[in-house]
Order: sequence, then structure tokens, then C-alpha cells
Amino acid sequence: MKGTRINLTHAFEKVSFLQGRTPEHALSNEGEEAFATLSPYRDGGVFIAYYDGKSEWERHPGDELVQIIEGQTTVFLLENGEERPVSLSAGEMIVVPEMVWHRFDTPNGVKVLTITPQPTEHSIETPVTYG
Repeated sequence: MKGTRINLTHAFEKVSFLQGRTPEHALSNEGEEAFATLSPYRDGGVFIAYYDGKSEWERHPGDELVQIIEGQTTVFLLENGEERPVSLSAGEMIVVPEMVWHRFDTPNGVKVLTITPQPTEHSIETPVTYG
């Protein structure tokens, strides 16, 4: 909540680990207990997630901040039809530019915090980009 202190350790204690995340999880409610909204923020919110596996493609109407709290992941940015991998470990972050399709590949688990504008567009197929 806005104006309220948030303890990330306690927040992560309230989410469950989603093992084997797949792009198809975006189409169902399966695994939603691995994600939580911590606070509204501007045109979106502050979110956390705890999982391993591969996410669907997504993009947002504004820049998204992705902060790795624990573990490692690779964020793939789709630029001019090419996937550009960015490896991130605990303590590192990236700002994903607005409207850039991206996905996460996390073989060994990650705790991640994002500040994400809404609405989020999802695709389980690699989107076609022009550029």
C-alpha cells in the first residue's frame, strides 16, 4: 500500500514457489500463488514473483524495472526480430524499454521484484517485430 513500509522478506514468505513455469501459465490461473502485488504505483504496480522455468513473452506501455532479489535469470529482449539475452543475478536490475517484447528463462529459480506499468500484453508465441 502507498505510504506503508513493505518488508520484502515477509512478502516473499507469503508467495509459493512455482516450479516449471511455462508460457501457458499466462493463459490460466495455475501458479498465481507465486506472484503478488505489493503496491499500486503510477499506472501499474510493484510486484514480486518466485519461480523457475520460462515465461511467456510480454510487453508494457511504459518502461518496466526488473530487480533480481535472489537467484539468476536471463531476460530476452526482442529487438528487430532478434532475441538479445541479458543475464541478471541477485542485486542486479534492468529497465526494459516500453513496448519491447521480453521473456524470462530461469532454470534454477529466482525471486524478482518488478515495477510494471499496466496493462501487460502477453504472447505464448514469439511476436513478430519490425524494425
